[in-house]
Amino acid sequence: MGITSMVVRQKEFKTRFRGFDVREVDGFLEEVAVQMESMDRAIENLTEEKRRLDLENQGYRKRENAMKNAMIQSQNVLDQMKDNAKKSAQVTIANAQVEAEKILNRAHKRLSQLHSDIMELKRQRIQLEMQVSAVIESHAKLLEMSKKENKAADETDATLKFINRA
Repeated sequence: MGITSMVVRQKEFKTRFRGFDVREVDGFLEEVAVQMESMDRAIENLTEEKRRLDLENQGYRKRENAMKNAMIQSQNVLDQMKDNAKKSAQVTIANAQVEAEKILNRAHKRLSQLHSDIMELKRQRIQLEMQVSAVIESHAKLLEMSKKENKAADETDATLKFINRA
């Protein structure tokens, strides 16, 4: 058992001849008891303050852990959002590539169709040129024949005129 202020107050010493002054010893013991009570109260107050600070510290640690968890979850969400954005970008790029391929295929088909149309138009032009050439040639022959007939008719007319004059 430790020494308390009560033990100090109740402590009694044997008196001997030429011993200590009882009042002085009692006064000193009372002063020690008062100091011990004061120290006990201070210790009690410090113990209570320590308990309060421990609880406060525990609360701060819980908040700190909660904040750490929130930050970790936020980082996880952020990482997930980044991954989703990358995947979305990849899908968008893939869709754009597919669409570009479709547009390119349509352009190639259109180009091929235009080449076919141009070839058909060239064939038709050649055919038309040949037909026009044939028509011109036949008209030229008809014109030549008409000239010969007109010349022959003119000669016949001239002979008739000469005959008529004579």
